[in-house]
Amino acid sequence: MPEHPTDSRPPASSSSGARTRPIQIGIIGAGSCDDAVARDAEFVGRAVARRGWVLVCGGLEGVMGAACRGAFQAGGTTIGVLPGTGLEPANQYLTARIATGFGHGRNVLIPRSSDGVIAISGGYGTLSEIGLTLKMGIPLVGLRTWKIDPSYPIVENPEEAVRFLEEELT
Repeated sequence: MPEHPTDSRPPASSSSGARTRPIQIGIIGAGSCDDAVARDAEFVGRAVARRGWVLVCGGLEGVMGAACRGAFQAGGTTIGVLPGTGLEPANQYLTARIATGFGHGRNVLIPRSSDGVIAISGGYGTLSEIGLTLKMGIPLVGLRTWKIDPSYPIVENPEEAVRFLEEELT
């Protein structure tokens, strides 16, 4: 059975509990952020990498760049789903880049490509990704971000955000 009601991807684990592929975590947030938000995003990126998870994001700077920096420096894999038709602009910490040409329409691809999503701060683009994540039934946790529905927690620190998804997905 798929992990999410509308998902046809193979599950991250088999029925025996054996891992069949790495867990993919979407990190969503604005393309610019202050230093405190960047520190939180970098912590989350490191924590994602240390668990052997793959980080999926929009591939630009701000929250996305900080999370990728943390994951990359911890030896993790980072995938950027870029808005344009080329592989630039993108943050320098991406392991792989996917050029979509979709602009903000790429926001649907990040939760769709993720087993769980962490929303960190963010603006209206992040708000749209939160809504899409909820609509798709994908586990979501927020850190200093929009609270539009009581079905997902908003936590106080990055450790809690990662712990929440770890409990949901393992």
